[in-house]
Amino acid sequence: MSIALSPAVPVGTTTRKRAGMPPMVVFALCWIVAMLVVAAAVQWLSPYSYTALDLRARLQPPVFMGGSWRHVLGTDELGRDVLARLLYSIRLSLLIAFGATLIGAAVGTLLGFLAAHLRGFVEQVVLALADFQASMPFLILALSVLAFFGSSLTLLVCLLGLHGWERYARISRGLAISAGAQGYAAAVKQLGASPWRVYGRHVLPNIASTLIVSMTLAFPEIILLESGLSFLGLGVQPPETSLGNMVGYGREYLTRAPWILLSPASIIVLTTLSVSMLGDWLRDRLDPTLR
Repeated sequence: MSIALSPAVPVGTTTRKRAGMPPMVVFALCWIVAMLVVAAAVQWLSPYSYTALDLRARLQPPVFMGGSWRHVLGTDELGRDVLARLLYSIRLSLLIAFGATLIGAAVGTLLGFLAAHLRGFVEQVVLALADFQASMPFLILALSVLAFFGSSLTLLVCLLGLHGWERYARISRGLAISAGAQGYAAAVKQLGASPWRVYGRHVLPNIASTLIVSMTLAFPEIILLESGLSFLGLGVQPPETSLGNMVGYGREYLTRAPWILLSPASIIVLTTLSVSMLGDWLRDRLDPTLR
């Protein structure tokens, strides 16, 4: 009886195939890094101040449409340089998205740990609030709050931070209960550790990968929400500028000067797409059930 032997496959080949990043993920990562560099070095990259007016150069087209190299991406209705406003808009939009995402993750994780630790009535209240938040159209709620209290940058970040907190609460509650069932959290508690130490030093590091993936998936939603609110005039207010703010002002000149709207709209699309692709890739890499 003959036994067919399969050709030997080097171990490193399979490892490299598994460890390699898809080209689209590489592009997404490079784009995100580029956006972060722009946000950090906008003072040195911007050719003009984003509030500088030049009425003699209003509505100039970009270079690829026959414009001047003085304004590579053209100018808006007040003669402001579109490139300068775009760079500053990227910084503000990313700051809002990062701040809101961190607030939502912190609030949701804290409430999830509270529900897992106290159980009973407190758990039912947290779950009821999460159900209410999930069933309420957040855009309508945000419009109502901003219209009633007025629009400010601090209120906008805090309000956007409440978007999606229920997903962190559910994830952290479920994983904290699972950690207690596995025994290591209960063992640390029996040794006399405080609840803050149990959840902060032992439970949180074990569920951090899942929370990070959830944050990467929620980040583009925050950018789109901020853009929508600014587009409606209830987000970032002048003289500050954001990507949604630029799209909102550019819609009035869509037929005469489409470059005012298309530049920030392209950045929004590419940034949200890049963060989403990176989040999907991280989920596949860090979630043991998908390996």
